[in-house]
Amino acid sequence: MKTAVELIGVRKEYRTAAGPVRALAGVSAAFGTGTFTAVMGPSGSGKSTLLHCAAGLDPVTAGDVRVGGTALAGLSARALTILRRDRIGFIFQAFNLIPSLTARQNVELPRRLAGRPVQAGEVDSVLAAMGLADRAGHRPGELSGGQQQRVAIARALVTRPAVVFADEPTGALDSAASRDVLRLLRGLVDDAGLTVIMVTHDPVAAAFADQALFLADGQIRDTADRPSADLVASRLAGLEAGR
Repeated sequence: MKTAVELIGVRKEYRTAAGPVRALAGVSAAFGTGTFTAVMGPSGSGKSTLLHCAAGLDPVTAGDVRVGGTALAGLSARALTILRRDRIGFIFQAFNLIPSLTARQNVELPRRLAGRPVQAGEVDSVLAAMGLADRAGHRPGELSGGQQQRVAIARALVTRPAVVFADEPTGALDSAASRDVLRLLRGLVDDAGLTVIMVTHDPVAAAFADQALFLADGQIRDTADRPSADLVASRLAGLEAGR
């Protein structure tokens, strides 16, 4: 299996008035192409920092991050921007849609900002794949939370990325909409070979993944293949109790 994203001895520290704060302490992990990984841990464990470093949103203090074999540390700011634009998609809890734009216009936005032509029918095809063919002309305020997140997923996919990073993508949704979004992500991994790396606090969401990666105090403490919700809940309870 090819590796889509690799972290090698990654450390991340933030400077504060009280001194440096260690967010990641020598994390090494490999995420295979066409796999779905849930990154989990107690609050402050470093899971969001791991996601941001792996996606090139935040530079590492030490170590290396590779996306598709390309080391991020050796890239100029322009080259890093191009890599993120062409090979990485992002999905966030808050959707981050532009309220004044329609669903179609929100999905088109990454290409337009990059100065790239939008192919006729391409955006509508992606929206249709998300089950939103009849909602393309609606603005976010006219859509349910689950529909807004599916627009956000379509926006992440329109550039045909190799890997999608999802930060609590179901955190703002009810249980039914959450299941719909998770089934959609699972299908994209299984049917389209997409690589998904998802931060979540929800054991049920993690059960949709191929593997769960558990962090505590900026370190990987455990992993689980084909995790069940019960197993994930038990592992998280142990980490939160300091076990």
